[in-house]
Amino acid sequence: MLSLFSYDFMRNALLAATAISIFSPLLGVFLVLRRQSLMSDTLSHVSLAGVGFGILLGWNLTLTTMLVVVIAAIFLEYLQTVYKNYMEVATAILMSTGLALALLIVSNSKSSTTISLDQYLFGSIITISLSQVVMLFALAVLVLLGFILFLRPLYVITFNEDTALVDGLPVRLISLTFNIVTGLAIALMIPAAGALLVSAIMVLPASIAMRLGKSFKAVLLSAVLVSFVGMNAGLIASYYINSPASASITLIFVALFLLVSVGKKLIKR
Repeated sequence: MLSLFSYDFMRNALLAATAISIFSPLLGVFLVLRRQSLMSDTLSHVSLAGVGFGILLGWNLTLTTMLVVVIAAIFLEYLQTVYKNYMEVATAILMSTGLALALLIVSNSKSSTTISLDQYLFGSIITISLSQVVMLFALAVLVLLGFILFLRPLYVITFNEDTALVDGLPVRLISLTFNIVTGLAIALMIPAAGALLVSAIMVLPASIAMRLGKSFKAVLLSAVLVSFVGMNAGLIASYYINSPASASITLIFVALFLLVSVGKKLIKR
């Protein structure tokens, strides 16, 4: 068991998993409550366009991914005002645009672009660098501070936007800031989790916690604990059975979700 800690790449991966388990479920809870679960999936697909632009221009891939995802998050907030009652339209427009741009870049670039995009499509947390780990922990601190300072406004906006407007809260600004932070989180998680699975890693712990917690704060705490257990258990399992880490993590979250769901039904009986 302790042998895995003797490798630098596993230590970095475990640290990255711990950092992700701090901020992703907190954001995930609000995504679920705001009925924006598809937003994480949309932004993760849009991130592929950022990777493509980075390769095409020869820029830092993390930087271009963050820029593109932040722009997409801002545009998504605009689409939410245009299609307020049809949120799925906004996400469909943005997702298709991001994928189309990524495909266009791939078709006009060298084969190395395809390889790089494949790496970002599926992710590999065991190849994450120490600098990326530091960025993940920096984001975790930022998200924690944000939740400590703005938990009540976020709560009010999530459950009753009209009340928030009457109270004089800057609803659009807070919503936009939340979208941008979520976009940054996704951009930093992509190398570890992959564009295809980052949404599951954000949403599943939140979904599990909502079936466990009896209060809002209990749900947030449960989401972090579930995420921590699932992320690290999946990573350790992938080390011993030689499987893709992101896939193992996602399947463990799915197993936990099914276990909790079945357990709740049995308890009710």
